[in-house]
Amino acid sequence: MREINVSVIEKTVEEIFLKANSVLPESLEECINKSKDKESLPIAKNIFCDMCKNLSVAKELNIPICQDTGMAVLFCELGQDVHITGGDFNTAVNNGVRKAYLDGKMRCSIVSDPLKRVNTTDNTPALIHLSLVEGDKIKLTAAPKGFGSENMSRIKMFTPSATIDDIVSFVVETVKVADANPCPPVVLGVGIGSDFEGVALLSKKALCRDISLRNTDEFYKALEERMLTEVNKLNIGAQGFGGDITALAVNIEAAPTHIAGLPVAVNVGCHVTRHCEAII
Repeated sequence: MREINVSVIEKTVEEIFLKANSVLPESLEECINKSKDKESLPIAKNIFCDMCKNLSVAKELNIPICQDTGMAVLFCELGQDVHITGGDFNTAVNNGVRKAYLDGKMRCSIVSDPLKRVNTTDNTPALIHLSLVEGDKIKLTAAPKGFGSENMSRIKMFTPSATIDDIVSFVVETVKVADANPCPPVVLGVGIGSDFEGVALLSKKALCRDISLRNTDEFYKALEERMLTEVNKLNIGAQGFGGDITALAVNIEAAPTHIAGLPVAVNVGCHVTRHCEAII
């Protein structure tokens, strides 16, 4: 049994949320850089150039890529041979989030009640997804999620009679309805299977996958490519001004489901779809 003190968790959470908000994953930054050369529409090409400058300045000055520094979503894979000592795990996570957002002078966007709308002033509480895995390590993934894109996300409870074409149409329709609102070009996390709450989590996990990594199942890999092609025919383009590139990537995660169901969720990410991980 390996012991890990909560102070280590707190510090790690602070570090990964600070980094996630100021430095994009390398593959996503590279994709945006390449897009400025692939894009044929002049105004969209110029917007991609501005995006590249923004990413460079944020990294150089260690400031947020976007003013919406997001809801603090944390995925934790906890090794079953780990014993957490010195305090409470959830408290440590929220202390780390608090320090990241206050000391990092990042915008605090969380309200304590969805209808009373009183800001908590420190971006807590975090939304924590905890899973137990083999081993004696803790893997933490920070995924700060802005709500311009989150508000455009959708779930549909298909029946098993739905076709692949129906599912592709739903994903494309989601992006079409969103239009310029999620600050395109977008990254799409698509969940297929599980149940109502499970498919939403699948889509969020998909959004956190490195965009350079395709689904390991050839069937879903081909479906990711098909969805990306169809979405990019919409001509929404960078920031909604039209163009060849409306989406940068589509990631699909699938899971077992009930014989009577076929849930599908689309979690929309903006062009700064942020995530950062660390292993303790």
